[in-house]
Formats: sequence, C-alpha cells, structure tokens
Amino acid sequence: MPFDTSQFHPELLPQLVSMRMPFGKYKDRILCDLPDAYLEWFQRKGFPKGKLGILLETMYVIKLNGLSHLLDPLKKR
Repeated sequence: MPFDTSQFHPELLPQLVSMRMPFGKYKDRILCDLPDAYLEWFQRKGFPKGKLGILLETMYVIKLNGLSHLLDPLKKR
C-alpha cells in the first residue's frame, strides 16, 4: 500500500530535524535546513523514492505553507 502524502503524518517531524541529506550538493545537511530552492527543484523533477522522498516532500509542503516554525521545538531536543 503506497504512503498517503495527502495526510498529515506527525511521526515524520522528528526525522526532519535529525536526518541528514545522504547525497548531492547538500549532503550531510539536516533535512529541515535544506534551502527552499533545493526542495522546489525536487518538486519539479520528482522526489526520490522511499522514505527520503516522503521526508523531502513533507519538508517542501511545510516550507511552502510557512510552517517551518513548527519544527523549532523539536530542534531543541
């Protein structure tokens, strides 16, 4: 069963502030710290398959809607 990206999945939020980008120009940068333009590029070109793609798409939607501040309490843990 495919992952439903139309639903909110709060269990992904801690991963956005702890997981590092595994490849590319921004390798080793925490996902929540990726530049907007990089996430927009993935949105145009296609997000990677699997968990990383789900996390990047989630981060894109969070930034698109101006909700990055919701991750701040998780960054302090």
